[in-house]
Amino acid sequence: MFVVHFFEDKNELLNQLLGRVPSAGEDVVIKGRKGKVSSVASMDDAHVHVHLFFEKPVQNKNKLVVDNKKKKR
Repeated sequence: MFVVHFFEDKNELLNQLLGRVPSAGEDVVIKGRKGKVSSVASMDDAHVHVHLFFEKPVQNKNKLVVDNKKKKR
């Protein structure tokens, strides 16, 4: 069993006790966000640091225009 620390830049996102360590280039979903493993560093026998980069969320540019003419008074 390994204690896996997941990092995005210098921010620690998650600690997990896992039986298998993710490898570099593997797809990962953490807290509902999709990302890829950029590097894996072993600190000692039980601790592993995994550095991730996340995909940018796609923003919908088609906003609905609210019609203010029909406001209730």
